[in-house]
Amino acid sequence: MNRHHTLLRLGALLLLTCAAPSAFAYIGPGAGISLVGAVWAVLASVVLAIVGILWWPVRMVLRRRRQRQMAPKESGEPPTTDPS
Repeated sequence: MNRHHTLLRLGALLLLTCAAPSAFAYIGPGAGISLVGAVWAVLASVVLAIVGILWWPVRMVLRRRRQRQMAPKESGEPPTTDPS
């Protein structure tokens, strides 16, 4: 699909959305709260997935750094200072 078709579809969708008459439908508070809860759950799961993916490499670096610091203590050698 090229750019022209995408813009054409977007324009048609915008036109149909603006031309739609009002429905005068009632959505009760239970349905509204359910919708808010579902949207909240989806957003929270996406944010937690992104944080989990970004946290994994940081966790590995911290674990390796901790293991390097613990290694001299176990061997009886004096700990070396890391210049960085």
